Amino acid sequence: MDQGGVGAAEQDSTLPETAVTVADIQTIQAILPHRYPFLLVDRVEGIEGTRRARGIKNVTANEPHFQGHFPGQPIMPGVTIVEAMAQTAGVMIGASLGLGGGVLIYFMAIDNARFRRKVVPGDRLVMDVETLRGKPGGKVWRFRGEARVDGELAAEAEFMAMLDLKDAG
Repeated sequence: MDQGGVGAAEQDSTLPETAVTVADIQTIQAILPHRYPFLLVDRVEGIEGTRRARGIKNVTANEPHFQGHFPGQPIMPGVTIVEAMAQTAGVMIGASLGLGGGVLIYFMAIDNARFRRKVVPGDRLVMDVETLRGKPGGKVWRFRGEARVDGELAAEAEFMAMLDLKDAG
C-alpha cells in the first residue's frame, strides 16, 4: 500500500500512541464491542501505531451469512469484507491509543469499493489497512483497505469512520 499522505503521523494530541504491534482475539474483544456473529477479525498484526495494520479473518463454513449467501455456493458478502477491514482499522486505533471498554466506531462513508474475487469458506482473508487522515484525539478518521486471499486482491475500499470515545475506559 502507498506510504505517502498518512495523516496519522501527527502526534499533537492528549492520547499518546502505544507500542502494541499484535492484537489477539482477547485484545480485539477488549477493544471492539462486536461479538459473534458480527466479530469479523480474528487477529491483527503488524500494527504500526495508528498508521497501518494487517488483520486476519479465517473464513469458515459455519458463519451465518453463508446459509443464505448463497445456498450450495457460499460466498462472503462484499459488505462483510468491508466491515472486516473497518474492524481491523478499529483494532489498530484502539490498540495504538490504549482504548478499550467498548469504543464505538461508526461508518460515515464508504468510497471506491471494488470486489475482485470471491471469498469462500476455507479462505484466509488478509486485510491491510492504512490511515489516510486522522490523528490521536481526533474523532473522524479516513482509511484505505485491501483484502487478499492467497495474495490475490479480493476487495478494496476507502472508508471514513467516527470514534465515539465517551464510554471508553
